[in-house]
Amino acid sequence: MLCYRGLVFLFAVNVPIVTGLEPEFLYPLENVTIPQGRDATFTCAVKNLGGYRVSPSSSTSGDHSGGAKGRVAWIKADTKAILAIQEHVITNNARLSVTHTDQNTWTLNIRGARREDRGVYMCQVNTNPMKSQSAFLEVVIPPDIISEETSNDLMVPEGGSAKLVCKARGYPQPEILWKREDGLEIISRDGASGGKTKTPTAKGETLVLSKITRSEMGAYLCIASNSVPPSVSKRMMLQVNFHPMIQVPNQLVGAPTGTNVTLVCHVEASPQAINYWTRESGEMIITNSKYAMSETKTSSYSVHMKLVIMNLQKQDLGGYKCISKNSIGEAEGNIRLYDMELPKHSKKIGDRRRDDEANELTNDRDHRLNHIYQGSLREAGSTLDPSGVAEDSASSTSSPERCSVVILWVFLHLATNRLLACT
Repeated sequence: MLCYRGLVFLFAVNVPIVTGLEPEFLYPLENVTIPQGRDATFTCAVKNLGGYRVSPSSSTSGDHSGGAKGRVAWIKADTKAILAIQEHVITNNARLSVTHTDQNTWTLNIRGARREDRGVYMCQVNTNPMKSQSAFLEVVIPPDIISEETSNDLMVPEGGSAKLVCKARGYPQPEILWKREDGLEIISRDGASGGKTKTPTAKGETLVLSKITRSEMGAYLCIASNSVPPSVSKRMMLQVNFHPMIQVPNQLVGAPTGTNVTLVCHVEASPQAINYWTRESGEMIITNSKYAMSETKTSSYSVHMKLVIMNLQKQDLGGYKCISKNSIGEAEGNIRLYDMELPKHSKKIGDRRRDDEANELTNDRDHRLNHIYQGSLREAGSTLDPSGVAEDSASSTSSPERCSVVILWVFLHLATNRLLACT
């Protein structure tokens, strides 16, 4: 019987006595995701904590006035490190602090969060049994391009290959996207089949271009993103080198003297070429009152050359050359300039009409006169019409002339009758 009482006494001494209402969390901790360098906070709200006591006193003594108050502690769960109890910071980290804004709320502040701060944070209350709630802190890092591992501007010969590399760091790991700055498509060629595909963008740290043509020259953008703003990019200039090529739209140009004439050549070259004009004899042309030269850039590797010859004269006729030279080679185009005569100026419409009317009157009159002279030889009589006689009469200059015509007509008529009578 004595042994039994002893066991009961020991049990009573080791069991803590709890007084007051049981503390409860008002709402759960929320997970937090922030970019590196920003401040993070966790808020733990607990009610009924003020009157809660946990006493180790014996039940036989009947003294329950002492005992520990309910307390809130912050713990880093993955390392099991106690960070703070109530408002007192335990860990040796100057970036951590705890604020107690009202009776029920405790806030853990992490200033300038770093990647190593990532993990599970626990708000714990020393109830019996212990109560706790946890939340996860995710520290993300925006993308950053690693310059020392990323390609710079690149220069390749036309028909060669180019390999562009872009590497970035961040958390989560950034994705790499390639695109052309001018908006044109990226051309990928299959070395085995020889086929090619065109896409507006390409993915991956490495972009390989093979059998490059001049149309692929330009700026390429490497864009790194991981859903954490801002995205970053790097610009890489791809230079494709080739010797100059010249296209002449009109190799034979005609123009009248006294006018201005323009000669044109289209040039493609990379690296940039020196362009100039010469006469067929090799004499270099310079800008002066006679010649005006200009160049218009149409792309990163092409220009339009223009030569204007003012007040064209005979001595300006002949051959001209447009010449382009760069470090790889040179090219020239030939143009021949000849004199083109303008058609003679015709008379005004009114003058032409008057001349035509005069010619018609003259021809009509001659035709009628011819009928007069020929009509007397016909047996059917004259074909002279009254209007023609009137016009002829009006066009006659004197009455003796009219009489001569009548006498001649009578004479011929009589002679004809006599010849008929004799036969």
